[in-house]
Amino acid sequence: MKKEDIAVLVQKTSAFFASNATQSYQFRVEQLHKLEAALDRYEQRISDALYKDLYKAPMETYMTEIGMVREEIRFLLNHLKKLMKPKRVRTPLSHFPASSTLYYEPYGTVLIMSPWNYPVNLTLTPLAGAIAAGNCAVLKPSNYSPATSHVIAELIAETFDPAFVTVVTGGREENTGLLEQKFDYIFFTGGTAVGKLVMEAAARHLTPVTLELGGKSPCIVDKTADIKAAAKRILFGKMLNGGQTCVAPDYVLIHQAVKDAFVEQCKIILHEFLPTEAYTSCNMTRIVNSKHFERLSTLIEGEKIVIGGEKDVRGRFIPLTVLDAVNFESPVMQEEIFGPILPLITFTDLQWAADQIRARPKPLALYLFTKDTAVERKILSEVSFGGGCINDTIVHLATPFMPFGGVGASGMGSYHGKQSFYTFSHEKSILKKSLLIDIPIRYHPYSEKNFNFLKKLM
Repeated sequence: MKKEDIAVLVQKTSAFFASNATQSYQFRVEQLHKLEAALDRYEQRISDALYKDLYKAPMETYMTEIGMVREEIRFLLNHLKKLMKPKRVRTPLSHFPASSTLYYEPYGTVLIMSPWNYPVNLTLTPLAGAIAAGNCAVLKPSNYSPATSHVIAELIAETFDPAFVTVVTGGREENTGLLEQKFDYIFFTGGTAVGKLVMEAAARHLTPVTLELGGKSPCIVDKTADIKAAAKRILFGKMLNGGQTCVAPDYVLIHQAVKDAFVEQCKIILHEFLPTEAYTSCNMTRIVNSKHFERLSTLIEGEKIVIGGEKDVRGRFIPLTVLDAVNFESPVMQEEIFGPILPLITFTDLQWAADQIRARPKPLALYLFTKDTAVERKILSEVSFGGGCINDTIVHLATPFMPFGGVGASGMGSYHGKQSFYTFSHEKSILKKSLLIDIPIRYHPYSEKNFNFLKKLM
């Protein structure tokens, strides 16, 4: 799409928003129901497209894509009336007589830029929040998942007025053309490097942003951990979507005393997860493209491999690969892995492990495996990260009852559930002053008597 066409498209959505058509509760609910019905109609096509792009198994597609969007829509439908209602708050005595109220108004036209790894979830989940808050939206799915992006474009075109919600497909040129436009809000999910470019572009128009980024999310396995449960749940998180998940366990800091037992449990559980080659072939996600496959292959070279390590170049498949004797200077520790490679770094002092995490950019997620509540308290109080789990991985983002987002280099802002509504809404503060009484203390001429009274009042 040419830049001038993108400009016209954005102007149309801005005009639609200016008509006030999106403001009412009835309109928002109707559009959320339309989105939910479209998911039902397109379920098989979405599943087929994701298999074409990533070889993603149908169950994984529903669990991590369609099902999560449906859960978000249901939550918003159930709570939208309450979320939209103006909220009365207390008023200081110094403003007597008056009342204070918070109103939630939509920003206007929202740009939602989504990645290739969970293209349906990370496009339509924020869209549900934008609709619930009363915005118009322009969606830009990734060019790296073309089949799924095409299905998303058709779903949206069939479901919504294009002046209300529309899709722009394409690559870098379209991304640049969109970021040159003035939007009222930008919601971006992707890598940190591109996130910086998005924020730079937004700054030119003073456009507020939510950035859902990533980073090297650590697991800590201390000596009191249930090793079987730790291995099972870490492998689940690392193997999901072929490791191509922003909150995947990136590496494991593991106590020296339980490292060998952990590796043995990983071998046992991996066989349980993938009992045959035929099952593996049909149910394991592939690396998205040759560029990322080559990058991941390079990260394995020269490392001590204790599990996996094989590579299927033609099928772009790398099995779960566990690396031992890794240190923080290793090549695999210099960037977010975003693939099925799991480095192990041993420790004997928990403080050292915590300090190593704190010395690096704040991660999007952290996972702690322990039975010791003192260890739990220490890590939660001393280490900053977006969110995470105790004795599990990944699943903290799969709930509409907690916000999800990063901190520092891993992102800014959050969404899911009611937080999605708040993210896409401006909280407008209104103080309504009574006309019955007008206390003269604030007016000229000032006096020492009024000054002393003001000090007591405030």
